Amino acid sequence: MLYLRLMIRGFLLAVLLVVLGFAYVAWSIVDYGSGDDVPAADAALVLGAAAWGSKPSPVFRERINHAVKLYQSGKVRWIVFTGGTPEPGYPAEADVGREFAARQGVPMTAMLVENQSRTTWQNLSNARDLGNQFGIRSYLLVSDPLHMRRAVLMAGDLGLRAYPAPTLSSRFRTLASWSRFLARETWLYVGYRVFRQLS
Repeated sequence: MLYLRLMIRGFLLAVLLVVLGFAYVAWSIVDYGSGDDVPAADAALVLGAAAWGSKPSPVFRERINHAVKLYQSGKVRWIVFTGGTPEPGYPAEADVGREFAARQGVPMTAMLVENQSRTTWQNLSNARDLGNQFGIRSYLLVSDPLHMRRAVLMAGDLGLRAYPAPTLSSRFRTLASWSRFLARETWLYVGYRVFRQLS
């Protein structure tokens, strides 16, 4: 009986430690994405998000708008859009982003597109290869605040000199949607950090 009680206590302690570990990671993700001290860099690198036909989704629109503001304020000289198409026949996310930014006055000559990637890792890897061709050496990563910690970690592993530039607003405004996104990012961050799962 004593052995069984010890096993149960040990199991419960292990579960508690795992829960506390995930809670700490979640807090660090929130804290990391809350900064607003953005340095100057060569380019804003907009991580892909869904496009609804020829229009950006609300999440993608916030990222594009933020990159446009960074360009217009002189923080960057280039905007690099990333993201492919979910299936043949649909516009690529990067192309939709470039067109949306062009309508806000950003010159086509100041924008690059990488329209083959489908994951954050591919966004960053392909953008690095494209940027090297144009002498781009430093980036501001533009994405939702809760995405920043994982994206910057991946960028560093790919050899990119990248700094977080989280969007100032987000579609994830309700507690329920914000919590779901945070839970997903926490899981993906741990998966990448521990097992190097690329997504």
